[in-house]
Amino acid sequence: MRPTITAFDWVPDFAKGQVRDLRVRWALEEVGQAYDVVYLAQGEQKAPPHRGRQPFGQVPTYQVGDLTLFESGAIVQHIADTHDGLFPPDPNGRARAIEWMYAALNTVEPPVMDHAIATLFEADKPWSKPRLPSILHRIDARFGELSDRLGDKTWLDGDVFTAGDLLMIAVLRILEGEPVLDAYPTLVAYVARGTARPAFRRALDAQMAGFTGTPPPAVIAWLEKQKAQQGETA
Repeated sequence: MRPTITAFDWVPDFAKGQVRDLRVRWALEEVGQAYDVVYLAQGEQKAPPHRGRQPFGQVPTYQVGDLTLFESGAIVQHIADTHDGLFPPDPNGRARAIEWMYAALNTVEPPVMDHAIATLFEADKPWSKPRLPSILHRIDARFGELSDRLGDKTWLDGDVFTAGDLLMIAVLRILEGEPVLDAYPTLVAYVARGTARPAFRRALDAQMAGFTGTPPPAVIAWLEKQKAQQGETA
């Protein structure tokens, strides 16, 4: 049965290629599952009927048959559970892949998102600049530990790409090109291997092609404010 996901029809340039429906698209492409997309204009995610699918008013969601899921990690795990290609066939390998999925979302991503909040979404707040050094210190610690564990392996569990790699690479590439990631060539190469996969390229192309909408006035005003503040600090 062909699943349906939800995605935005417009996001600011800095968010293109980063909205979390990309993670779901990538998983579906890896397992060879075709899918449909319901596109939401900015603001629709906070209103019915989407609230019935996603109580927090976010994307993506995933619907197949009588099953509706939200949270990209849970959706990726369901895809891996119901299709071949993202979990190793042996129980121990599957458990290790799930372990890395949780590590990506619960251990590595929180400080990465703190960085986005401090440098972008709430960059105008008085606490942002003073807090940034401690955020960078936490990211550096996590990246160092991850780099040490990855070592010279191709993927986190050796030679087999899993859902754990998919989510970890999705998290790391939020800081692609930033000095804090560039300091770890092992991780830079790991991200490059992941984003070179044909399934990732198809997923990214599909997400980018879906951005055909227009921004609401409130978002335009916010973007103009951000641009003005950046000009003041340049």
